Amino acid sequence: MKGDPSFSRYYAYMSLFTAAMLGLVMSSNIIQLYMFWELVGVSSYLLIGFWHERPSAAAAAKKAFIITRIGDVGFLIAILYLFTQAETFSAAGLNAFHIPDIWMAAQAEAAAGAIIGGTALTWLALGIFAGAAGKSGQFPLHTWLPDAMEGPTPVSALIHAATMVAAGVFLVARFFPVFEHSIDAMTVVALVGAFTAVFAASMGLVMNDIKRLWHIRPSASWVI
Repeated sequence: MKGDPSFSRYYAYMSLFTAAMLGLVMSSNIIQLYMFWELVGVSSYLLIGFWHERPSAAAAAKKAFIITRIGDVGFLIAILYLFTQAETFSAAGLNAFHIPDIWMAAQAEAAAGAIIGGTALTWLALGIFAGAAGKSGQFPLHTWLPDAMEGPTPVSALIHAATMVAAGVFLVARFFPVFEHSIDAMTVVALVGAFTAVFAASMGLVMNDIKRLWHIRPSASWVI
């Protein structure tokens, strides 16, 4: 970035991105988590399209933003379902948006407490996984990853090796008590992850661009 006339804008975007990631990790409320989740997406759009004067960079940023939003629709639907169940949670002395209370509701279902029904629990988990799949580049929401190389190299390293791609893994881990009580959801996660790992590895075999290969790698490695 030395000598770049827009280095101050670069550091502003990077600060916004890291602040959003910090807020995401520290959130104990699913609404708060979703707000920071979307802020991560917006800031990554700004970083990938940092050199927006280049048509390829502008197109890559737009592609990443749209594809990750597709996954986020599933996450939003899961949150809206929790909103419809707020009274049921309240009757059990729980908060439908407090993440530890969501864990307890899922565990109660496993113990026949029926705070969240079996099928509903599966759809809730799959909605959360849809958001994670978009951010972490799981099939079929993986196509934005190679094109994201249009951003500055430090951005590529930060987003795809340490933060944004890992945010999908974090989301699944954060709600693992929900996933572990739904065999169907766990099966879907395993199948999508395994297929993505094999598919991404096969794509890497025919690539001759080391930077694009680096972008493909995280979508396979997080499954391990």
